[in-house]
Amino acid sequence: MALTMLGLTVLIFLMLRLIPGTVVEQMIGADAVVSPAMVAELKRFFGLDQPWWVQYGRWLGQLVQGDLGTSWRTGKPVVHLIMERLPVTIELTGLAVAFSLVLGVAAGIVSAVRRDQAIDNVTRIGTLLGLSVPVFWQGTMLILLFSLTLRWMPPVVWVDFLTDPRRNLTIMFLPALCLGTASAANIARTTRASMLDVLRSEYVRTASAKGLAGRAIILKHALKNALIPVVTVAGLQVGILLGGAVVIEEVFTLPGIGRLVLWSIYQRDYPLTQSTILFIAVMFMTINLLVDLLYGYLDPRIRYSS
Repeated sequence: MALTMLGLTVLIFLMLRLIPGTVVEQMIGADAVVSPAMVAELKRFFGLDQPWWVQYGRWLGQLVQGDLGTSWRTGKPVVHLIMERLPVTIELTGLAVAFSLVLGVAAGIVSAVRRDQAIDNVTRIGTLLGLSVPVFWQGTMLILLFSLTLRWMPPVVWVDFLTDPRRNLTIMFLPALCLGTASAANIARTTRASMLDVLRSEYVRTASAKGLAGRAIILKHALKNALIPVVTVAGLQVGILLGGAVVIEEVFTLPGIGRLVLWSIYQRDYPLTQSTILFIAVMFMTINLLVDLLYGYLDPRIRYSS
């Protein structure tokens, strides 16, 4: 994880500087008449007159000390801006994960148990559609249908969960549904494949021959042994959902970390963009680590040792 984080800092730093223009050009505007001396002074103020390796070393030194930096455009510490937006992104991702797990696992089990039947074919077509439809197009269509045409959903004027739980969940329903669709399809396909493999195992046939109820065989014996690939995919999907939240938050105008990243990119706010993207990446890596540790609980045959 440490080496991955170091590599990420290099990629984030260099790729951000491939975007044309800097914060100085954003501040003075395209039509402003500013002397070269003023431009040079602004670049010196932001440290942009120094070589890139000096700028990178300064940022890395701040990260080692636990300092994410200060936003150039707002003057606020980056960590405060992230903490202000984090609850929205966490709620959106959590609801999307819950939706994708419930729908994906259930659809995968039904599809595996009813293999090659009508419900299996419908499920497989549905998962293919879920993986194929872009989230930004799906989000736009959901807004047009439920908010503008049917007027079932209120306009997105953000309300905190603690302030009004019902309105908050109503606002978050469509974004979570849109964000979790592709993940649900992915989890359903993985669950189906894993369940089909386990259902052909000898111990499942033995349990069936002993007269155990079909539901007990599926849920108690087959599902638990089929969960490891599902947990792997679900863990990866959490990270994908964190990244996908950038698009969904922009489409549904949710005040989360995703919109903060986009705003910082538009404004060429390098400290805010770099540290926020790195923060999301660290969350993704932490989730993957927890998934690896969860394997030992799900499968007693797996033991971690030095």
